[in-house]
Amino acid sequence: MLRWGMLTIALIAAALFATGDMLSAFLSGGAHDLDIAGEARVVNADAPAQSGWSDYGATPGGDRYASHAQINRENVADLQVAWSFSTGDMEKRPPAAINSMAAEGTPILVAGSLIFCTPFNEVIALDPGTGAVKWRRDAETNLEQRPANQFVCRGVAAQESPDGEATVFMGTNDGRLIALDALTGAPLAGFGENGEVRIDPGMDLIWPGEFQITSPPVVSRGAVIVGSAISDNGRVAAPAGSVRAFDADTGAPKWSFDPIPREAEAPNAGDWRGSQPPAEGHANVWAPMSVDHERGLVFLPTSSPSPDFYGGLRPGDNRYANSIVALEVETGVVRWAFQTVHHDVWDYDAPAQPGLYTIRDGNNVREVVALAAKTGFVFVLDRDTGAPVLPVVETPTPQGAAPGEVLSPTQPFPVATPALVPSRVTPADAWGVTGVDKLMCRNAIAAADNDGLFTPPSERGMLQRPFSGGGGNWGGAAFDPRRNLLVVNMSNLVHHIQLIPTDALAEAREAHHDAEIGPQAGAPFAVKREVLVSPLGLPCTRPPWGVLAGVDLRDGRIVWRRTLGTVEDLSGGLSKLPLGAPNFGGPIITGGDLVFIGATLDDYLRAFDAATGEELWKGRLPGGGQATPMTYEWNGRQYVVIYAGGHARSGTKLSDQIVAFALPDD
Repeated sequence: MLRWGMLTIALIAAALFATGDMLSAFLSGGAHDLDIAGEARVVNADAPAQSGWSDYGATPGGDRYASHAQINRENVADLQVAWSFSTGDMEKRPPAAINSMAAEGTPILVAGSLIFCTPFNEVIALDPGTGAVKWRRDAETNLEQRPANQFVCRGVAAQESPDGEATVFMGTNDGRLIALDALTGAPLAGFGENGEVRIDPGMDLIWPGEFQITSPPVVSRGAVIVGSAISDNGRVAAPAGSVRAFDADTGAPKWSFDPIPREAEAPNAGDWRGSQPPAEGHANVWAPMSVDHERGLVFLPTSSPSPDFYGGLRPGDNRYANSIVALEVETGVVRWAFQTVHHDVWDYDAPAQPGLYTIRDGNNVREVVALAAKTGFVFVLDRDTGAPVLPVVETPTPQGAAPGEVLSPTQPFPVATPALVPSRVTPADAWGVTGVDKLMCRNAIAAADNDGLFTPPSERGMLQRPFSGGGGNWGGAAFDPRRNLLVVNMSNLVHHIQLIPTDALAEAREAHHDAEIGPQAGAPFAVKREVLVSPLGLPCTRPPWGVLAGVDLRDGRIVWRRTLGTVEDLSGGLSKLPLGAPNFGGPIITGGDLVFIGATLDDYLRAFDAATGEELWKGRLPGGGQATPMTYEWNGRQYVVIYAGGHARSGTKLSDQIVAFALPDD
């Protein structure tokens, strides 16, 4: 997460680059050279229309596309706030909880209501046309638990029956699965105990917040399936990253899938050499999942094993970790798996919902799974087999690991689409607003191990680009089926990662109060992680620090790439320079040829032309928009809705408001 002084960045930028000449000098070699664009040719205007927003990602496959076209390129500039709703959290929640929250939720439209969850696991149903409350149900989550991943609830899932009944499911920050009647908010009778099932993490927790559920469940073929979020870098013998399925009517357990083999005869045991069973945990699914109902498959984005930055106790590729894994919905059996990072020691989780898309090129139709990775790459796989549709090449990567570590000699590199953000930094790339600032950055870059992507962590310290927040993150991507166009946002920062011998941990904590230090208990090394910045608090790399790109999935061609965001709201409104900004949250695409996205560390919802990436509109938000928006039509009017509640760890303005935009109601 971000721990650098964005306010300082913006204030200095505003002071130094207020004139046009200075701005031109600032951007030379920086932001504008990423703004490449070309018309994204419409290859199938008759692609199946998708409307409504019944699932977290619009559809079970998470394409985040809706065919609504009332709002379009010609009239988007006329958008205005149609209604807003305050959850009341800013007044009724304890200050410590407010300062540990991230409003990342995306509502769904189900049973005639707009239904979402707050970071504190209150489920609220609103009238889609007015924002008036229809019902609300607080799961009464323990707010004293000090969550490892902030208080987060990205969304809910729903199961609708032919007779009009519907159930809403939510995972909680304290490890429960909740089932509610979608019409009334009442706990579902007969589901678990009083409408909830408490998840057993399988071992004693160090503290209650070590284990959470932050992303929405998925529902298919009578099963509700849920992952978990587990604290990183605390210990080697951490909770298992099991994915669990329960009967959607009764809450009875159906199956459990642990990506880490616990028996020697497991199909992936050979990729986890060492102790049997291994002591490691995690490889959990903290990001959203997707479902193909017809195939009966659920697609998991798995994370790194514990701990993130040392794998000497888990030699091998660690197959099923850092992977897209396709499981049979009814049994939990692995149908196929594709690993995006072998033997991860960089915290390069599969971070987002695997998108289920249909690529159309003339008479050729290909159903795929795609993932925008933390590494900046886009992986595109066959949905039935997991084989790459766009080529992936095993490429030699830097070696020279820490004592006891055994790295993979190669890593999978997609070759059709270049990385959407840079993957290396050299002393010549050092950036600063003054000569001294730039010199200090150049020296810092030269002093660290720096051999490009997958440079191994070391005691000397290494540079990681993209930083472990991505590249891509949980916001994922959106897909325009008419253009075969994948739209994805990414951050562009560098981490300095340093391994610390365990016996020097206390000394390191005393010396580096502002750094993120993980003990990695049970490993020979702790880890220190910091964003690479200059003495003035500015990134040591050139802007833009956030990008938005469109990729044609037929051939992997980058159709357009644009700077995303400013530092306006981190400078008290003084600077609106197009520097780009790190971003958390994702895009959506509409039939009106628009891409809508919040995500950036300024308080705006933006609209871009889906064909060219040109920014067409931005709407002011009452707080940070670190959530993925959604859209729907209600009584003949199209709305675009975003949870503008902010993100405490990223320093954006905190709020408790859902905001709906629409065209003027004539």
